[in-house]
Amino acid sequence: MFQILDVMVNFESNCSGLDSIIRVIKEGVFPIVQIAIPIILIVLCTLDLGKAVIGSDDKENKKLLKRIVRRLVYALILFFLVTVINLIFTMVGSITENETLIRWSNCWNYPMEN
Repeated sequence: MFQILDVMVNFESNCSGLDSIIRVIKEGVFPIVQIAIPIILIVLCTLDLGKAVIGSDDKENKKLLKRIVRRLVYALILFFLVTVINLIFTMVGSITENETLIRWSNCWNYPMEN
């Protein structure tokens, strides 16, 4: 009745079956976080700046400028977050002697290699 899918996992590989998930994160999620979201935030900043230029209320302009600065800071944080995560995983594997941490670092850096 029910067919069970047998998944062949190579436990000698770096990732022990997680290589496809890591590839999706590194090639799918991270580019969106690193590129698309900061672009959206910058576009929203441009719209807010346009509102501030058109509007004549100084109190409202100060609120819009604070929002613009906050969004630009968020865009920078998101852009560099991916780089920091990659750097941490690479450094952990190179400075430790713990075999488990080295394996996780290798999984992150080289997910498809055995």
